Amino acid sequence: MSTVRDRVLTRGARTTGVLLCLLLALLGAAWAARDLTAARPGAEVWWAWLGGARGPRDATAPASSLLDPLLALGALTAAVTALRGAVPAPVAAGTLLSLATATALLRAPLLWMPGVGRLPGADTGLTSWAQRTVLAELALAAALLVVVAAGRRRAGRHRGHPASGPETAPSAYGVVRAVPQAADPGRPGRPRKGPARTVGVLLAAAGLTVAGGELYRLLELGADGYRNALLGAATDLPALPPPPAHWHAAVLALLALGAAVAALRRASWARPAAVAAAALLCAHGAGALALAVHTGRADRLAALSGTDRLELATAAFLAVTGLAVLLVAFRRGVPAATGGAGGALAYGSAPGAVRPPHAPPPPSTLPPGW
Repeated sequence: MSTVRDRVLTRGARTTGVLLCLLLALLGAAWAARDLTAARPGAEVWWAWLGGARGPRDATAPASSLLDPLLALGALTAAVTALRGAVPAPVAAGTLLSLATATALLRAPLLWMPGVGRLPGADTGLTSWAQRTVLAELALAAALLVVVAAGRRRAGRHRGHPASGPETAPSAYGVVRAVPQAADPGRPGRPRKGPARTVGVLLAAAGLTVAGGELYRLLELGADGYRNALLGAATDLPALPPPPAHWHAAVLALLALGAAVAALRRASWARPAAVAAAALLCAHGAGALALAVHTGRADRLAALSGTDRLELATAAFLAVTGLAVLLVAFRRGVPAATGGAGGALAYGSAPGAVRPPHAPPPPSTLPPGW
């Protein structure tokens, strides 16, 4: 397969992307460390991350959520992926784009949420620093998008020679290398058919489940009530940086459905997009289940209303589905084509085998093992 039309990330783009990812990871880790070092037990921070009660009304408001360590871990993963030269360019670019998209969508609501300033214990300085952090994260996400868009160039031309096509097989004296018949052709890093279908179906099911829950909330709250909840007009917010619950759910549905479409179409960036969506889905579902066990809701399942039981079932489904997608999406995709692929055959041993230039003809009687 000719690689003339393929794109690669330049070394400068990869290096810049790594630096931007490290800055994003540092910002997320800083807010998480702020809460872990505050005057409260570590377990209380964990349950606050999951949306549990904050404790006394005069307690210091948490300045982080479960998204902070998740985004920090995702940024570190993206940095390692971009740093590895062996990773195909579409996969590296898809990882950076997935991180930038998730960061922008999940951080943007803090810029307009009116309830942030009325958080218990949230002083003006803390809120100001949170908003500055979000602005910095949005700027870094936009910079990642620009780096990926500007740092791609055509492969096979920058070295001064065109890429070889499938008909030109490399040869050596006395040897012809067979051109491999690729069982799953495609761009390097592209998901294979079986895993792509599995990932697409699972993510589509998860995305439609979350979207169905939000549609139910829309019918229950009405257009005005749902818009206020979606945009964060509520006064009592769980923390400063995380988005409102309905915004978070809408982003999860959007990311899951987008990654499902990419997987079903076997796009070259489908695997990193699926990993990002699956990680958020799994964390969301597992966190809801852990909080239900901690508060005792899981122990009195029979006494819960139908809506509450449906929410717990949805959380379990998202956790299991996200974990399954992670296991499948981490499988290697289509490998990069190598010039020396294929079995080595002695010329004259197969019909139509081409004799290398200036090589003597094969003997009339082939020796053993020829």
